[in-house]
Amino acid sequence: MMTILRTDVVSRLLKTRREEPTEQPSAFRPLSAPRGLTHELVARLTADITSGKLPPGSQLPTEQEMIKVTGVSRTVVREAVAALRAEGLVLTRQGVGAFVANVARPPFRIDLDGLRSLREVLDVMELRTGVEVEAAGLAAERAAQSHVRKIEEAYDAIDRAIARGKSAVDEDFAFHCSIAAATGNPQFLRFLDYLGRHIIPRQSIRLTSPRVTDSASYLRKIQKEHREILDAIRESAPTQARAAMRRHLLKSRTRYQKLAAT
Repeated sequence: MMTILRTDVVSRLLKTRREEPTEQPSAFRPLSAPRGLTHELVARLTADITSGKLPPGSQLPTEQEMIKVTGVSRTVVREAVAALRAEGLVLTRQGVGAFVANVARPPFRIDLDGLRSLREVLDVMELRTGVEVEAAGLAAERAAQSHVRKIEEAYDAIDRAIARGKSAVDEDFAFHCSIAAATGNPQFLRFLDYLGRHIIPRQSIRLTSPRVTDSASYLRKIQKEHREILDAIRESAPTQARAAMRRHLLKSRTRYQKLAAT
């Protein structure tokens, strides 16, 4: 039987400002940022649910109560509850309200905007390695000629960007996406799309070391590794393609670790 938080959470929602703010769940404080209100409310509610401040089976405050305390619109509240329901954190009962799910686990999510340190960037790169090594092998096994042409075009685009003195971050990302697409499994491309161009670590590192990461000689080293991956996929050699992708990503991690040390 789900318990209803009427004397606990709701009463705390209506406390005056003189009360200690630490007694309130973090979700139920005024939201003042002009952008991303739905995202912020979802983040606060998620934190309170997964930390146990809003325990399993408890009822969320009504729309009106959340609007009053957070200062957001009805649309924001409804979008936030819908997002929580989609992630399995909240259940809704028609005409009754929204309740915390009995098994509320935090959803898998990478806050790409929050990748502030090289260590966090490298952690994502390590995760990416496990996916992309297999993607290269599957691409070598399955790629049609049209896929191979796309990979070749992406490779050539990197060359042109280097010749223009550009960092080639977008072109590099497109190269890896073209390999993911060549697997024939849309989940690989969806994963890279989810990570976005942040999977190219020099996007972050170049902010602090632009002369190193944007230099033509540095980028040509990376392009040589890309060529080895492309050649293996052209030759329909999955073992070599996996090995070439692994070498490329491991070398990239080593390069960025050295940059961090300096």
